[in-house]
Amino acid sequence: MKTVQTLFAVAITAFSATSAIRAAEAPAPYRAETAEWAPAPPVLPAGAEIAVLSGNPFAEGWFVLRLKFPAGYDVPAHIHSGDELITVVSGEFNVGHGERLNRDAGTLLTAGGFVEMPAGHPHFAWTSAETIVQIHGPGPFDITYMDPADNPLSQ
Repeated sequence: MKTVQTLFAVAITAFSATSAIRAAEAPAPYRAETAEWAPAPPVLPAGAEIAVLSGNPFAEGWFVLRLKFPAGYDVPAHIHSGDELITVVSGEFNVGHGERLNRDAGTLLTAGGFVEMPAGHPHFAWTSAETIVQIHGPGPFDITYMDPADNPLSQ
């Protein structure tokens, strides 16, 4: 029994030391009012803005970003090569599943709403008010439009 207690104590000490090292290296907390918004990459339709909270969305590894969309913004049907986890921070985010944007087949999500889009799953979105969503997942973050004509880079 004493051996088990000793092993447990060693494990807790190692965990505490590792946590202390991680805490010392942790970045500053994110404050919404100090967000550094920039135009979203041109793979999204014009008008969106991006703020990267953690990681590099365009490299291997986990990332967290926020996208700000104006009212009336459409994201045509598309897929991603990695899972996409979306939380609505503010506004009205409509999301649906399928290979074409279909407002009759969407679900309205408001602040606090969440949806997970698995890798390779066709989906679309639109806003009915200025909206901010937070997206996290494995990078690199990419978008492949179901209809290549929807890709802003090809227009």
